[in-house]
Amino acid sequence: ATTAPRIPPTRLALHHFDSTYSLQLRELWPSVRVALLCQQKYGALLNNFSSVDLIAQELELLSATDFISRKAQPWESGTGDGGSQKGPGEGRMAPEAEVVARTEPSAPLGASISSNIKCYTFPRGDITQFCPARPDVLGLFSYYLLDAASLLPVLALDVQPDDFVLDLCAAPGGKTLALLQTGVCGHLAANDISISRTKRLYQVLHSYIPKEVRETVRVTSYDGRNWGQLESGTYHKVLVDVPCTTDRHSVMEDDNNIFHKRRTKERQMLPMLQLQLLM
Repeated sequence: ATTAPRIPPTRLALHHFDSTYSLQLRELWPSVRVALLCQQKYGALLNNFSSVDLIAQELELLSATDFISRKAQPWESGTGDGGSQKGPGEGRMAPEAEVVARTEPSAPLGASISSNIKCYTFPRGDITQFCPARPDVLGLFSYYLLDAASLLPVLALDVQPDDFVLDLCAAPGGKTLALLQTGVCGHLAANDISISRTKRLYQVLHSYIPKEVRETVRVTSYDGRNWGQLESGTYHKVLVDVPCTTDRHSVMEDDNNIFHKRRTKERQMLPMLQLQLLM
């Protein structure tokens, strides 16, 4: 052990991903690999509690567009190019999809949540960085920078008016913030087992949400695996962003890297922790 060459955690992570993801993703893996090794591209989640119209205009002048409304249009018009609606080689909806289209009034992205949540991104291939958000006259920041893919679970949750919603692994707070942008949560509970990460969640809420709305959010630091014993059957919707290896961080940063030799057992236990949280 003392004479063996020390392999940096980033290289160990990339080697692990090459051996596993190449089997799972096959021909897609090279392009995913390039994306992982590139500079992270953020989206700007607009804060509806600030001067949202003015900020939207500023972002549009920079050629950024709201990716959620852009994706929602095919659902709303029924004439989009969604692959799930076309039969193989037909360019039209398969019979099963036609039945779904006739019987279901709307898809999640066509619901009110998609019109309330706005996230601006730059076009494909454009890695321009957003400037840090500025506070408005009330001291609230105008947008929150996050990985735009983080919003997809929030959209899939399809929150309806007066739903009781639980964000079980909430910190640092991006998804909690997005849930509040819908304006329809009847009650929102945000939980994270880590006290230090919960403090970060409090900071995000304080920076983006007015006091009267912030006080309606219940923030706790329980072990999410025990939540069923605490408040079983209380919530209509539960968002569970389980702890994971955070792949981009693993291949880019040696600090706090879960592929470090000292964290091997912790990493190997992650699937069991994820399963327990989901259960």
